[in-house]
Amino acid sequence: MAKTSPGEFARQVRTEARKVVWPTGRETWMTAVMVFIMTSLLALFFFGVDSFFAAIVQWLLGLLG
Repeated sequence: MAKTSPGEFARQVRTEARKVVWPTGRETWMTAVMVFIMTSLLALFFFGVDSFFAAIVQWLLGLLG
């Protein structure tokens, strides 16, 4: 593997950094909204699943007592 000088490395980094396409403000906002919606839906789902299993455990414990 060929060694690269620090100057050449810096030039390569700058060249690659120019290829980066940054999202627009609208794209960033829409992504944040979608993350919030999906997080909320998952929170509700796991709350429901947890409540269901808690009810089963309470019922099973009630059979013992």
